[in-house]
Amino acid sequence: MNYIAGFVAAVPAASKEAYRRHVTEAASVLKEFGMTRMVEAWGDDVRGGKTTDFRRAVKATPDEVVIFSWHEYPDKAAADAAYHTMMSDPRLAKIVATMPFDGQRMMIGGFASIIDEGASGKPGYIDGSLVPVPIANKAAYLAVASKHAAVIREFGATRIVEAWGDDISDGEVTDYRTAVKATDGEAIVYSWVEWPSKQVRDEGWKKVIADPRMYADIMPYDNHRRVHGGFAPILEA
Repeated sequence: MNYIAGFVAAVPAASKEAYRRHVTEAASVLKEFGMTRMVEAWGDDVRGGKTTDFRRAVKATPDEVVIFSWHEYPDKAAADAAYHTMMSDPRLAKIVATMPFDGQRMMIGGFASIIDEGASGKPGYIDGSLVPVPIANKAAYLAVASKHAAVIREFGATRIVEAWGDDISDGEVTDYRTAVKATDGEAIVYSWVEWPSKQVRDEGWKKVIADPRMYADIMPYDNHRRVHGGFAPILEA
């Protein structure tokens, strides 16, 4: 299955077009290094939570929007090779130096896909999530997530990916573990659902929430610490 480089950051709302140009330029270089797909999604339905949420995860200010993005590679070896190549490429150095947002608050991690259901195409809307899962419950999580993926796809989703944290480092300002208040013995799952449109997504979730199959199993993680939001794609390369 694919290997995922996942990103979450806070971008000034006024810099949306500058950010779009920035990631478009980055995509043109990254595809040379083996990246097979890059999606950038702009926060649209990102609400505050009682315990965790995306805005707190990246310390977003009132004038900033949360972005959810990922790069796909055929496997970890390809992702590692791309990383080592890009670190020495002067074009990437220039792009990084001109980021239109605070890079110190960007969360970056490597994730190995454990579920990849559906066709990869241009999404109309995306639901993104970060989930803290006990490492001992990986098999149980995979079983439950697979059942839920089938239901969600039945109600309109075109693709669902669940990726298990593989290269997650502690950050000085923000990081994935802090985002979900992860404890020792927990892994981070980076996941998303692709929909053909926001309307299909909104109607689909109503049906998903009402479906008893979604409640047939005990959740093998603390759902209160799950971070979730809706995002509108601004780039699919």
